Amino acid sequence: MTTPTITALAPLLERLFDEAEAASGATETAVADLSDSDRARMMRSKTDHRDLYGRLKDAPLAVSRETGALLYMLARSSRAWSIVEFGTSFGISTLHLAAGLRDNGGGRLITSEFEPSKAARARANLSAGGLIDLVEIREGDALKTLSTDLPDTIDLVLLDGAKALYPDILDLLEGHLGPGAIIVADNADDSPDYLARVRSPGSGYMSTAFADDVELSVRIS
Repeated sequence: MTTPTITALAPLLERLFDEAEAASGATETAVADLSDSDRARMMRSKTDHRDLYGRLKDAPLAVSRETGALLYMLARSSRAWSIVEFGTSFGISTLHLAAGLRDNGGGRLITSEFEPSKAARARANLSAGGLIDLVEIREGDALKTLSTDLPDTIDLVLLDGAKALYPDILDLLEGHLGPGAIIVADNADDSPDYLARVRSPGSGYMSTAFADDVELSVRIS
């Protein structure tokens, strides 16, 4: 019996999650001079978020173990072949999604990361996991990198970059989302405009809060 890719990745993922948890103190220090209100404002700003994420350029900003497992399960259960991710960071979420593609028999994962150093770390982690052949990492502003050369049909989307840009990223991808397409938005509470959009009656989506600050949406029309 063939070992599932996600099982084979367990040691690598555990190490990366442990490293992310160990870095939490340094991450907090990077924004220690900001008040809670300043952090919230910068998180929800379409311009000031660059300063915030610049401070966090060395932080893993990883999804939780539970969200990682959810991503793999969704990719597998939907038999996804084409996935787009906004916000690569060190590639922990990317590994889960790419593992789903591998166990589905292949496919393409396009992911976008603003910080070149994070993209390099993600590329190394994906290579270590034997999944780099399934992944295209696009460096730079996602509003540009995700505006062209997208698959005709996208099966699964992960939004986990600058929260203020979630509605704009959805604008870029929406024409490629058919009925049944899945969107996972991490830390969605920090993007109220996005939540209002996907939860609105008649929006074409069915959407619900899932787990800790994760919004799970499905295109229904």
